[in-house]
Amino acid sequence: MPVLRKLPARYAAVVMPFVLSVLMTAVVSVISTLKSLGATPEFLSTWPVAWGLSWLVAFPTLLMVLPLVRRIVAMVVAPP
Repeated sequence: MPVLRKLPARYAAVVMPFVLSVLMTAVVSVISTLKSLGATPEFLSTWPVAWGLSWLVAFPTLLMVLPLVRRIVAMVVAPP
C-alpha cells in the first residue's frame, strides 16, 4: 500500500480553512438548496453551482478573518 506524503506544517494555515470551507459550504448549500427546491431533479443540477459559488466566497473570507477569530477566541478562552 503506498504511503500518502503529508504537506509540510507551514501549509496548515491554508489547508485548515480550505477543508473547513469545503465541508461547511457543502453542508449549508445542501440544506438551503433542499429547502428551496426539495428533493427534485433540479436539485442535482442546482446544488453544485450553489456550492461552488458559496465556496468561492467562503474560502477567501476564512483566510482573511481567521487571524481575527483566533484573537477573539484567545480573549474568551483561557490557555491550557
